Amino acid sequence: MERKRSLDFGLEAGVDDGDPAEKKRLLLCVDFITIASCEAAVARRFLTENAWEMERALNAYFEPQAEEGAVPHLPETAPEPGSCVDLTSEEPADPACSGSRTPDTVQQEDGSVFSMITWNIDGLDVNNLLERAKGVCSFLALYDPDVVFLQEVIPPYYSFLKKRVSNYTIITGHMEGYFTAIMLKKSRVTLKSQEIIPFPKTKMMRNLLCVHASVSGNGLCLMTAHLESTREHAQERMNQLKMVLKKMQEAPESATVIFAGDTNLRDREVARCGGLPGNISDVWELLGRPKHCQYTWDTQANSNLGIRAVSKHRFDRIFFRAAADGGHIVPRSLDLLGLEKLDCGRFPSDHWGLLCNLDVIL
Repeated sequence: MERKRSLDFGLEAGVDDGDPAEKKRLLLCVDFITIASCEAAVARRFLTENAWEMERALNAYFEPQAEEGAVPHLPETAPEPGSCVDLTSEEPADPACSGSRTPDTVQQEDGSVFSMITWNIDGLDVNNLLERAKGVCSFLALYDPDVVFLQEVIPPYYSFLKKRVSNYTIITGHMEGYFTAIMLKKSRVTLKSQEIIPFPKTKMMRNLLCVHASVSGNGLCLMTAHLESTREHAQERMNQLKMVLKKMQEAPESATVIFAGDTNLRDREVARCGGLPGNISDVWELLGRPKHCQYTWDTQANSNLGIRAVSKHRFDRIFFRAAADGGHIVPRSLDLLGLEKLDCGRFPSDHWGLLCNLDVIL
């Protein structure tokens, strides 16, 4: 996040630019304001009272009784009926949510379905960030995915997720600026190892996050990335795609390999890279190119960015490589998430999320 953003939030001027400690505190205030949507004085007070520890301060702000000695604040407005933002319990926060679950989600209990969500959550957009973060969490509560791939996570959003989705292990590709994350449901997916592969020529802090895990006895290699953005950086984006595909092919043959993320790719760029290798499939194409989930970035339908020009792209993609023994995990369906506006009048993100269900052959 840029240093100048602090002025936009009305933080106190006159900070000694030569004092590294005060600079760090100022940036912490900016991050706190971003996620809590509060005044600068409130952010500084909670951070000061909690030894300038971001996670502890956010916990004190959102749930004051959970932190002894925390400064009290007015409680948040009670959620509307049917909303689900608390993921810390086994069941949805509201009984209405259980009735809204899809058959795929219910079948997951017997291990026959593996579900995942990939979503660029647009953490860099600070407008209505708290409401939008709750919106994302409501989808996680509703669909209860086994794995979640996120892009454009920022530190305060990460702290918020850690508190609200304690039933997931969260692995991040970085901890500063903005970054990717992979979330594994603790009750279903076993984490084995993780690694971060740098993109050596990135100008945008991008890398490839890889997680090795298992589900129902099946080995998994899970990957996510936010490939270089904008038309001007097409060549670097294609170089990064080649690194992703190479890493997918290098994964153990016994593992099912899934890459999911914001690729920023145009079809012509994939073609210029020689297309996908024979053993790697684009899940959208594998499932017959369903029209209802073709565009994950659509300025005509999504008004978050306020762009008047119509631009539709399939930026968010899922690549799949079956295990060499014939594969025990097979993609079944694909749907978009986040298509309805929140009470704040905005969507959870400028990207639609992708929900993918896969069959687990036991």
